[in-house]
Amino acid sequence: MYVENLEDDLAFLLPPATLEALADAWLREDCPGLNHTALVIGAAPSQAALWAKSPGVLAGRPFFDAIFAKLNCQVSWYLPEGSKLVPVAKVAEVRGPAHCLLLGERVALNTLARCSGVASAAAAAVEAARATGWNGHVAGTRKTTPGFRLVEKYGLLVGGAASHRYDLGGLVMVKDNHIVAAGSVEKAIRGAQRAANFILKVEVECSSLQEAVEAAQAGADLVLLDNFRPEELHPTAAALKAQFPNIGVEASGGITLGNLPQFCGPHINVISLGMLTQSAPALDFSLKLFVEGTTPVPYARRS
Repeated sequence: MYVENLEDDLAFLLPPATLEALADAWLREDCPGLNHTALVIGAAPSQAALWAKSPGVLAGRPFFDAIFAKLNCQVSWYLPEGSKLVPVAKVAEVRGPAHCLLLGERVALNTLARCSGVASAAAAAVEAARATGWNGHVAGTRKTTPGFRLVEKYGLLVGGAASHRYDLGGLVMVKDNHIVAAGSVEKAIRGAQRAANFILKVEVECSSLQEAVEAAQAGADLVLLDNFRPEELHPTAAALKAQFPNIGVEASGGITLGNLPQFCGPHINVISLGMLTQSAPALDFSLKLFVEGTTPVPYARRS
């Protein structure tokens, strides 16, 4: 596990009513009308084994549980949240009416696979950053899938990364379009500070040292150095910190798992990667029914 008692800590972040509502919406989307295959399999009590078929970090147990709870099925887990998965690993068993198990199968697997994929990418990014000796924050961004944000933000946390702002209300982010609309960096920050009051921090996206200094002088709490090459990023951040040692500096734009170490440096506080939620590959899981009293196997074989 990446964090002691991770499941106990992070599960409390997910309101039960929200989990139930999400599970209900996902199930309705997948089967809004007749479930024709229910006539094929019936409602006899059955059991299925959940198998992890690719390496990575397990994440998304609360969502998996909520989906099957809506279908009157019970899940028994063999691995805790945040576990490192080595294929082929038996992760859990699910019990309930046969037609309910298969009604929830694809929805639950899709959710678990996607959440685990985000957590795995986040864990890899944190590991790459820590290997350089850098102790800042590796973070996601607001580049999330509409309707699936909570799952992806949760996956970031399981993987050990920061989720960044959850939504527009979590931080006042002044970006290039806001500056154009306001007329200047200073005017944009004044408007942001009125909205933020004493509650929220104000971060300003900057494309040069001059803009960063202007933002700091106007009272920004954080500066986002966007799309800087590493050879430009570090001297810019150093020059800014020399004048404003308490300002936070975030690097973002064009950062991947491959080049992440180049962006780690003593004057960088946060490195954010949109790819952690936007393009992280899903892990491969399968759910296989088995007969009571037999040994479940990850791959069904028919003679």
